[in-house]
Amino acid sequence: MTKVQFGLVVPGDALEKSRRHRYMEDVNRLLNTVKGSYNSAWFIDHLQFEDSDVLEGWTALTYLSALHPELQWGHAVLCQSFRNPALVAKMGATLQLLSGGRFILGIGAGWHEPEYLAYGYDFPAASTRVEELDEALHIIKALWTQERATFEGKHYHVTEAWCEPKPDPVPTIMVGAFKPKMLRVAARHADWWNVSSTGIEDYRNYLQEFERACEEVGRDPGTVRRLRLRAHRTGSCGDRGRATPAWRGLRRYPRAAPRADAAIR
Repeated sequence: MTKVQFGLVVPGDALEKSRRHRYMEDVNRLLNTVKGSYNSAWFIDHLQFEDSDVLEGWTALTYLSALHPELQWGHAVLCQSFRNPALVAKMGATLQLLSGGRFILGIGAGWHEPEYLAYGYDFPAASTRVEELDEALHIIKALWTQERATFEGKHYHVTEAWCEPKPDPVPTIMVGAFKPKMLRVAARHADWWNVSSTGIEDYRNYLQEFERACEEVGRDPGTVRRLRLRAHRTGSCGDRGRATPAWRGLRRYPRAAPRADAAIR
């Protein structure tokens, strides 16, 4: 029988500015509400959406994972362009040790051009960002599993690099992908495959494409766990359009309904 688990994407953008001083109170209330029912919690990795309040993903996730040790924690998903991949490997190994093995590496190729340019990052073509992600994952996996890692790629390189202590266990790698080249990266590297903000019919189509990508790279698609992030409103029918008490105060409306359950299969 297929096992389904649920995770919560913790609000990290479009936050209610008037409640900045209450953010931790609101988030802790939300996380305490889902304990015992949800297995994991997730945080975004963005830098800006115009003048919205946006929290930096690594800092926030590390702090919250220490406060809520009942949950696994990961990003949905990291923008690989923002950090050197060897540094990501080191950060992930450190968090895996400090959290007692509760870290999940969720990573993708990045997409939001305005934040790249505003923060001084180049925004190359999508094909280049996919190549960079593929190389980044080669480096991260090598640093986590080899005594010393050497990799010479088109975009990144490491030379006789150590990553001690090694993460134990090696963190789960989740790749966010839905287009053909990204699906092949996920098929090559991912333990889990993530698709965000899609309806069920689109998801079925992506699933067929992902299974084809697995065949192309010689991977059994049954060895990859599937995760779908789904936006929804948390109120009952009588509360349509309003946040439930657990969510209240965390996000500005009407920018988005609260995100989201992560259904893990």
